[in-house]
Amino acid sequence: METILDKIIAQKKLEVAELQRSGFRYEEVRPHVSLVENLKKPGVTVIAEIKRASPSKGALNVEVDVKEQAKQYELSGAGAISVLTDTNFFKGSFQDLKDARSVVSVPLLCKDFMIDEVQIQKANEAGADIILLIVAALPVERLQELYRYATELGLEVIVEVHDEEELEAALAIGPAIIGVNNRNLKTFEVNLETTERLAKRVVSSGALLISESGIFTKEDVVRVQRVGAQGILVGEAFMRADSVADLFGALRI
Repeated sequence: METILDKIIAQKKLEVAELQRSGFRYEEVRPHVSLVENLKKPGVTVIAEIKRASPSKGALNVEVDVKEQAKQYELSGAGAISVLTDTNFFKGSFQDLKDARSVVSVPLLCKDFMIDEVQIQKANEAGADIILLIVAALPVERLQELYRYATELGLEVIVEVHDEEELEAALAIGPAIIGVNNRNLKTFEVNLETTERLAKRVVSSGALLISESGIFTKEDVVRVQRVGAQGILVGEAFMRADSVADLFGALRI
């Protein structure tokens, strides 16, 4: 049966073909800022996400003012900001990434389903410092090629995994950052036990660990920090929050 991830990747292939047909070219115009350095600081680094909608939850805050949201994240202490740039399934765009870049100086993550170099170029041009590579979405050889390409451009890479097999594929690259997504991209079910199960192997490898998805309370933060997470990626909770600053305070440990 076709999964949501299958549908997303099929759409990405169409988008890549369109970008290639358009003759897209980019120019590097700025230095990058480092998420790695922030993750090495004491405490848990919060990567706050701008996500208008999702396939599993529907609309979260479709009409969000991206610039204002990004400024609130930076003022509240975000160590990085993640911007969903997928349009068909998450209602985002590369313009959202550009808008965030225009008002903040913290590292920016382009959150998308990367399958080709041209998407990485587009993210870089739009203001990304970090990209996401999802092991579940890529053949191992392609994962390695895209990782090398991104790092050669000076971008940092979060290599995202969901289970033990994917983790071994990720570790073969020797990445600086591994993100454990507590959301299964095939079923979209969320369970923090995923981070707890995979954390020891990540930490022992020397990679920095980020726990992604399903984090709403201080207890959730404590739970993933206890097993070695140096960062958390939080989207839905911030997009639904009445006060970004108050939620940051509630999550801070």
